[in-house]
Amino acid sequence: MNGEEEFFDAVTGFDSESSSGGFSEASQRVAAVMCVDSGRSNGVGKAGERPPRENGIQKHRTSLPAPMFTRSDFSVWSILKKCIGLELSKITMPIAFNEPLSFLQRITEYMEHVDLIHRASCQPQALERMQCVAAFAVSAVASQWERTGKPFNPLLGETYELIREDLGFRFISEQVSHHPPISAFYSEGLHQDFLFHGSIYPKLKFWGKSVEAEPRGTITLELLKHNEAYTWTNPTCCVHNVIIGKLWIEQYGTVEIVNHRTGDKCVLHFKPCGLFGKELHKVEGHIQDKNKKKLFMIYGKWTECLWGIDPAAYESFKKRERRGDHLSKPQPDDSSQKADGDVADAVPEVQETVQVIPGSKLLWRVNTRPPNSAQMYNFTSFTVSLNELQSGMEKTLAPTDCRLRPDIRGMENGDMDLASQEKERLEEKQREARRERAKQEAEWQTRWFHQGSNPHTGAPDWLYAGGYFERNFSRCPDIY
Repeated sequence: MNGEEEFFDAVTGFDSESSSGGFSEASQRVAAVMCVDSGRSNGVGKAGERPPRENGIQKHRTSLPAPMFTRSDFSVWSILKKCIGLELSKITMPIAFNEPLSFLQRITEYMEHVDLIHRASCQPQALERMQCVAAFAVSAVASQWERTGKPFNPLLGETYELIREDLGFRFISEQVSHHPPISAFYSEGLHQDFLFHGSIYPKLKFWGKSVEAEPRGTITLELLKHNEAYTWTNPTCCVHNVIIGKLWIEQYGTVEIVNHRTGDKCVLHFKPCGLFGKELHKVEGHIQDKNKKKLFMIYGKWTECLWGIDPAAYESFKKRERRGDHLSKPQPDDSSQKADGDVADAVPEVQETVQVIPGSKLLWRVNTRPPNSAQMYNFTSFTVSLNELQSGMEKTLAPTDCRLRPDIRGMENGDMDLASQEKERLEEKQREARRERAKQEAEWQTRWFHQGSNPHTGAPDWLYAGGYFERNFSRCPDIY
């Protein structure tokens, strides 16, 4: 990491400093996430230990051990103005701008709406399956809404696993490369219904007041019961007002989801904010067959919900809308705030809810965030559970797992001084390891993934080598 962290890309949910096994493991090894709290009052929610299971159902924590650390005492500009003309990757940001998660855990948030994958697997028709896959692709970026803290950069060799029997999946990721920074991940359904895998290495652009992260890397979903594979790339994410003003996020760009068996394609347009903010968060698109005939229309917002409708009904509604005899639009949300327009990109004031066209079918709706989310870095309930660690789990987890990182753990517990000290120690440890490899002319060896070609697109990809859940961690590096 060279002691440097890139604030700008990671604040968007991407990170430029980081970026098929069998089912041999017994089901009781589902210790990847256990319920734990610090046992002290935290100002966010009452902490305290709960039984790991109640009526056979795994229970997960509903709050973090300590509330979010205020960033009001820190100025991004005070740091940036000293670095004019320097590489953005050389700028070290105070830990106060982080959130207590690794980027590998941020990637795991793709799985919050895994029920859409299970639903897709159960659909008998390819069109219905594509609708569910499209909804899943949109839901994968929903957790980024209002998430303006940066995740910690993964150390080379860092891993994260998550097993959720209640949600029917298990997940493993690894930081496989440092230059360029690449994070690889692999997930499989516990009922052998799907595989979900990919690698993330975004390209960063700094535009003065905003930071844009263009995603690189293919995401692949395989529905095993139907012998189908779908591939796509996430939209571009932009964080506005990184120097001054109220931070706000938009996603834009075209996402194309391809069904490699049928040739069907879903084309989704994530709309840029537009004049007066009327297009903010909007997603519009369609599903077409291999002959480019439109089969189904999709619309909604990546922060709220996604709907679909027959193309003929959609066009009929749009014609009436253009004539002015459509239904009245919902009222704007009064909760939006205006930023300093003279010095910042104004936060769009028009934040309408989705206008539902009669006859539409609901494809997906975002989960309600916990009431104390604003005090917990705007985490979803799913996200709150990602860094849970119960006493004794160290014997089950790989020694490289994010939950064992002392800087992230320190920040989660509200000890910012400890978090900063540990972050510096880990960076120096990584630099020393890199110097030692250079001295011995040794190449870094990944543990759970290997370089190869995506079996469906032929593009370079990182593929899961298998074996993680057999839990032979003897060759794992000492990175903490």
